[in-house]
Amino acid sequence: MTPWLLSLRQSALMRFKRWLDDALPRHDLLRQATYRRLWTSILISSFGGQVTMLALPLTAAVLLHATPTQMGLLTAMEIVPFVLFSLPSGVWLDRVRKLPVYVIGETMLAFVVASVPLAWWMGWLSMPWLYVVGFVIGTVYTTAGSAAQIVLTQVVARDRLVEAHAKNALATSGAEVAGPGFAGALIKVVGAPLALLVDALMLIVSAGILRGIVVNEERRPRADAHFWRDLRAGVRFVAGHRLLMALACAVGVWQMCHHAALVVQILFATRTLGLSEQAVGLSYMGMGVGTIVASVYGNRISQRLGPGRCLTLGFAVCGAGWSMLALAPANRFGVAAFALMLLMFSAGAVLVFINFLALRQAVTPEPLLGRMTSTMRWLILIPAAPGALLGGWLGEHVGLRASLAFAGGTALLLAGVASQVRVIADLRELPKPEHDDDWIGAESAGIAPQTTT
Repeated sequence: MTPWLLSLRQSALMRFKRWLDDALPRHDLLRQATYRRLWTSILISSFGGQVTMLALPLTAAVLLHATPTQMGLLTAMEIVPFVLFSLPSGVWLDRVRKLPVYVIGETMLAFVVASVPLAWWMGWLSMPWLYVVGFVIGTVYTTAGSAAQIVLTQVVARDRLVEAHAKNALATSGAEVAGPGFAGALIKVVGAPLALLVDALMLIVSAGILRGIVVNEERRPRADAHFWRDLRAGVRFVAGHRLLMALACAVGVWQMCHHAALVVQILFATRTLGLSEQAVGLSYMGMGVGTIVASVYGNRISQRLGPGRCLTLGFAVCGAGWSMLALAPANRFGVAAFALMLLMFSAGAVLVFINFLALRQAVTPEPLLGRMTSTMRWLILIPAAPGALLGGWLGEHVGLRASLAFAGGTALLLAGVASQVRVIADLRELPKPEHDDDWIGAESAGIAPQTTT
């Protein structure tokens, strides 16, 4: 690098640091260089993800004329790998460094997404091709997604996890505000398949940023390590923890509702409301607004209500949005209801996940983080595939509104039930983790310590 470029880079860095000093509170997480780099990667990856979120289902619905049942199967194919591979991947993750897994995952996703426009150009594109793409994406997310969640605990202190997850959601929200409008316009100009190349490029950039992160993680394999015993130890930890099991049941039902609505919402927008690809993209900007609002105020709401009640509030907000859209007329008010539903869903989902992720990470010893994460993801996504298939079946045989009504009514019922479960509703702050030494000994002995949290 030439002296002139070095000088320009140093000047830009100093200006950026001065801006941080003026714009951010003294103890803000974004002042930490390592977290800031992770946050930037999430922002870029999320922006590209907005393109795929629209382009992949639009490719199926508009270009390949998929039925609701086929849309449900496409969504289910992304979920099946979590059910098949989550538990063994958790054992593996507890034995390896997480950051390289995260980086490789982002890179692999770029190539998988890029295969769709390649298949379209070669004349091979079909629903079975998209099913395979969905399955591979789900497989990568099974391992790399869990690794990404653990990397955050290596970068941020555990007592600041709710704040960190809220800021990550804020990064996502920035992409959700600008991304859908850009994605819709891009899809209109070049078509849904070619638009996926943008996501592939951004995933490569995200992986490059992640490579610059430095975390202190040393994996020292235990002499008595045994795959199946270690897997059982992770499952026993979750199964023996009242809070983790309550969270898994509640969020699992929410995932079923979410996927039942997800498989029909693009079809509802294009076929019932008659929206174009660009109009769908503009409507999806409502998700960004909802995410921003919940990201900015989510930590405060969690501190005021407690993480358990804040999570329950998220269930109710999502359920109200789906129920409203199920009753919306097929006119301009219906279009407004579609955008409002997306806003309410994203706001509710942020309230759910910033607390769900922080709670499960807060109570787990570091040696078990990989197995806990994979076990919890496995448990909450088991109901997701049946939810997607049920939503597709209802949409095709009863009507698209029936899928939305099922999702909304069940989510509202879930909020009511969860508000009465004391292990969730009584949480006023993040609990403390179990003792590492107790669980390391328990793994060797094959015995699960009793937890009452």
